[in-house]
Amino acid sequence: MYLPAHFEETRIDVLHGLIRSRPFATVVTLCKEGINANHIPLHLSSESGQIGVLRGHIARSNSMWSDLVQDVDALAIFQGPDSYISPSWYPTKQEHGKVVPTWNYAVVHAYGSLRIIDNVEWVRNLVESLTGQQEAGFTKPWAVSDAPRDYTDRLIDSIVGIEIVISKLTGKWKVSQNQPVQNQEGVIKGLKDRGDIRAFEMATLMEE
Repeated sequence: MYLPAHFEETRIDVLHGLIRSRPFATVVTLCKEGINANHIPLHLSSESGQIGVLRGHIARSNSMWSDLVQDVDALAIFQGPDSYISPSWYPTKQEHGKVVPTWNYAVVHAYGSLRIIDNVEWVRNLVESLTGQQEAGFTKPWAVSDAPRDYTDRLIDSIVGIEIVISKLTGKWKVSQNQPVQNQEGVIKGLKDRGDIRAFEMATLMEE
């Protein structure tokens, strides 16, 4: 990933925060036929490993696990807020007109060796953890135990677990740091004025 120094985010707690808030990752692996990409929600355990461990599951019929090339790191990509940035929001447009459109975004790349875990109890515990994390905000959270055990047993038997021990975390927060303060303020106002959730999320990230 192209990463100018002024866009680099190195704080582990901030990187972990984005992973937890946006757990749906693009997992890139190398298989015997070339590069493979799968889209998988991942659960972060920050207490494990030096900088965390990612855990998820895939369908047993997915060739990602059976065709995996060993000894090559996997890459999990977590996409945060993003938004188009109009040059009309820059006050400096009125001064000299030397402005162009861009795109602001935040992203985390997590690298590490990927391990396949074909163990029913491990997968059940993972599914319960993933479900608990996502259901936490509901008034009446659903739990795996709410479904009949024989039903969930059959479904769990049809998936396998994956685990990525993170060896490197890279974060890019492209949020107009390369612009003067008046342009940053203009972008925040322009984003808020758009009135859509994606623009509001980026405005909030810039303010943070």
